[in-house]
Amino acid sequence: MNEIKCESCGFLNSAGTSICNKCGMPLDKENDSKLLNMRYDGRAIRSKTKNTSIVDKIWNFFSSIKIGVTLIAIALIASAVGTILPQSMYIPTNVVAEEHYRDRYGLAGQIYYQLGFHELYSSWWYLILIALIGISIFIVSLDRGIPLYKALKNQNPKRHIHFLKRQKLFNQYDQYSQEDLDKLVTNIKKRRYKIFEKDGHILAEKGRFSRWGPYVNHAGLIIFLIGTLLRFVPFMYVDEFVWVREGETAIIPGTSQQYYVENQEFIFETYGNDEEDAKFSEILSQQNSAIPKHFETKAVIYEDVSEGVIGSEPELEEVASGEIIVNKPIQFGGFALYQDSYQLNEFQSMSFKLHETTDENEASIVEFTVDLTNPDSVYTFENGFRIELDQYYPDYILDDDGTPRSQTNYPRNPAFVFFVYPPGESDPEASFLAIGQNIDGTGENTYKLGLTNFDVRDVSGLNVTKDLTLPVIGLGAFIFMIGVIQGMYWQHRRIWIHPAQGKLFIASHTNKNWYGMTNEFEKIITNTKFSMLQDQEKVTKDN
Repeated sequence: MNEIKCESCGFLNSAGTSICNKCGMPLDKENDSKLLNMRYDGRAIRSKTKNTSIVDKIWNFFSSIKIGVTLIAIALIASAVGTILPQSMYIPTNVVAEEHYRDRYGLAGQIYYQLGFHELYSSWWYLILIALIGISIFIVSLDRGIPLYKALKNQNPKRHIHFLKRQKLFNQYDQYSQEDLDKLVTNIKKRRYKIFEKDGHILAEKGRFSRWGPYVNHAGLIIFLIGTLLRFVPFMYVDEFVWVREGETAIIPGTSQQYYVENQEFIFETYGNDEEDAKFSEILSQQNSAIPKHFETKAVIYEDVSEGVIGSEPELEEVASGEIIVNKPIQFGGFALYQDSYQLNEFQSMSFKLHETTDENEASIVEFTVDLTNPDSVYTFENGFRIELDQYYPDYILDDDGTPRSQTNYPRNPAFVFFVYPPGESDPEASFLAIGQNIDGTGENTYKLGLTNFDVRDVSGLNVTKDLTLPVIGLGAFIFMIGVIQGMYWQHRRIWIHPAQGKLFIASHTNKNWYGMTNEFEKIITNTKFSMLQDQEKVTKDN
């Protein structure tokens, strides 16, 4: 790239520089009547000066503010669209996602599913979009931040006269005394300006740190985005759900089979069971069902301390115990187990008897019990009868075409298809049994199955969480707020004092809040013979 030589001091500046980095001489002579662009003190910006190699083109693409704003807009629109229909985590676990969105929401739901909006926040394209936003913020920060750092670090108090004349606030004083100049400098120091001097030329500066507010914002955003992306690293973030029946011990999902939970007892209370609830009697009488007042799970947490040999039984050691109440979890090993939901009176087992259809007294030939959680496939008896469980529907429903299926894997409405083999027979009799239904497959069965008893138990729904990303996300948000405060409540203000040929030239600049800068300079010239600086922009417009 061609360098630009300053005609005043001979310094070689990088291509794209508009103000000499050494003496401050404006290099754009054709704009001599315009105010200087002081955004980066005239430093060259890489994205504005280099565009030859593939690296330059990629750099320029991501350093574009328009590209960054466009990526953020796309992410916001996608996030908004993702809230129109429920995410897949909120639909029933027993249904196929594609069928659910198509059947429930029609063509719009099918398109929603095909585009991946049902799992938006974990979809590959959304994660790539977030990563691209982070890359854009990072490159923009380097592209603008490095030139700004170099410009502010190497400020020369002795600036070219044309540099001062092209500032927004400027004035020329043909007569002044050293006493007035000393008072002016003293007043500047009282306003907490830092003074730099070279050959009688003075630079007064304060609030430089406010220029870094946007870059602190960028750093906070990048850390925040990294924290959100870390949520998709398995050991950093866990949000799982598990059903645990009373008396059972289950593996806690998301813990790599390291932890187990035992549901010792589920406690469920409703309003209206004591005198304190009498004041709600009118409201309760209008309800068709009981209103939950309190529910909790008395649980024990175990850790598998065995060596983890495949096929071996886990060796469980208690690590925590207590009550799991809504918003009061049990915590262990970086995990938290919350009370989320419940299922009352879930069927645990059902007992049946077999009798002859012609027997009016229905004397049982055989009796057996089916464990609804883990049913046997065959039941054999000493009298030669054999009963096979051919089909089992834990949560039985009929589809629109009359095909039986199970809504879930939980025994909430069990149904069965049994094959009964009498002694010495190879052809079975088929029977279908469900709650309120007992269907003879052929209408010619000699034997009939009937329900005699059942056991129920409560099931506790527990939410397993682990979030190691919160400190990262919190740190990013905290740093972002520091940048907001840093850039919002302070301003970078500079005053240049340039003595030359018996005259005094004074110019001032601030990155924002010119009204405040003007008021402050009025206080600085108090008790001196210096007049107020003129607003060059206003003078130019008036002319």
